Amino acid sequence: MNTTIDIFSQSPDDYARKIAQQVKKRRLEMRLTQAGLAKRADIPLATYRHFERMGKISLQGLLQIAFALNCLDDFNQLFARQQWNTLNEMLQQQQTSYKRGKKST
Repeated sequence: MNTTIDIFSQSPDDYARKIAQQVKKRRLEMRLTQAGLAKRADIPLATYRHFERMGKISLQGLLQIAFALNCLDDFNQLFARQQWNTLNEMLQQQQTSYKRGKKST
């Protein structure tokens, strides 16, 4: 079963609900109840239920859930992929270390 998410064809709300579905699937694989996972993640049960139903939760809450499900390392790939238009851009990026963002004009 393919569980990749195409972020360009979905809204942020769709994406959030898909993440909630994946968390629920993982919770059930681990044979945890909603209350059991909420307790392991140290978040209120109502917060977890709202997340599972609507996909809405704070980043801190999501990280706590990921930790409880032993999936925290999955966040290491978030925003890790860099995109370049040319090989020269890639090589230049590897040589440059940015400390600040670019001013928008």
